[in-house]
Amino acid sequence: MAHPALLYEPLAGGKVRCTACARYCVIPSGSHGFCFVRKNEGGKLELLSYGRAAAVQVDPVEKKPLSHYRPGSRVFSIGTVGCNWRCQYCQNAEISQEQLVSGRDLSPEDAVRWAERLDCQGITFTYNEPTIFIEYALDVIALAKRRGLFANFVTNGYMSPEAVELLAPHLDAVSVDFKGSGEEGFMRKYITAKGPAPILETMVELQRRGVHVEVTNLIVPQVGDDPETLRRLARYVREHLGPETAFHLLRWHPDYKMLDLPETPIATLERLHGIAKEEGLEYAYLGNVWGHRLEHTYCPKCGAVAVERYGFMIRGWNLDAQNRCKACRHPIPIVGRLPSDYVPTFVTPLA
Repeated sequence: MAHPALLYEPLAGGKVRCTACARYCVIPSGSHGFCFVRKNEGGKLELLSYGRAAAVQVDPVEKKPLSHYRPGSRVFSIGTVGCNWRCQYCQNAEISQEQLVSGRDLSPEDAVRWAERLDCQGITFTYNEPTIFIEYALDVIALAKRRGLFANFVTNGYMSPEAVELLAPHLDAVSVDFKGSGEEGFMRKYITAKGPAPILETMVELQRRGVHVEVTNLIVPQVGDDPETLRRLARYVREHLGPETAFHLLRWHPDYKMLDLPETPIATLERLHGIAKEEGLEYAYLGNVWGHRLEHTYCPKCGAVAVERYGFMIRGWNLDAQNRCKACRHPIPIVGRLPSDYVPTFVTPLA
């Protein structure tokens, strides 16, 4: 359904400038922005996907991935249609690249009601870029917070400062998802985005405003696995977010319009993980490689396994009541504790 947008500026001739993301689309009357879902209706910008969920699911928070925020939590995940990127390998292309608004009706009230009914502790906006439906997300978050639920974004980080300003006071955590380590040529060719500067600014500003930030980096083999680019990103994260920032290197698989490359070799991921550690990141992880030793959280002081993981599940919790390593008492920067009644959460689609 159409809903008045908050982030835009009126321009001469009935045009508007959308200020929700770093594209700053100038939209003539009757036209859409790059994301498909923000439309100029007679000089006023409207969000067409408000209250329309194209994907709804219960997930473990570790799937987002968030390894240092509310471990063992269940989150009610919501995605809509449209995106401000055109990733050639998007695994959610059927919704992110959809130009017609579709999905089930899901009002903010119903979203929170479902989250509580399904025993979720938080609400996640994911599957497509949530910045493009920020007005809907904020209304859901407002109700969720009243019910004691946390809220997080899984985002490409390609936000505007205006979006960060609006969102930061209400968001608890964010997973900022780089592609190809943010190399500019890769982004232009495979994503149709200019460069990483808006993403870097977004994650620094969100953290400055008190949002928990974790960084993910999807490693596309042959075209997005340059070691020196990864080194620059890891160094930036250490210098601007801190060495304790969770840094996830994700294995890529062929999808959508990029079916001619293999899955990311595990040896490539291990090599890049080593570079991240060389650059001083204390908590680097490999993702999408279930059973790998680099899924675990290791104590940076004594090297003991602090949290043992298998995919999205936690199999060992070796922290004391203050989240210190039981072996040496070094504090591990994880927000929250594993619930005493924790049961591994598997993906639970709604009927």
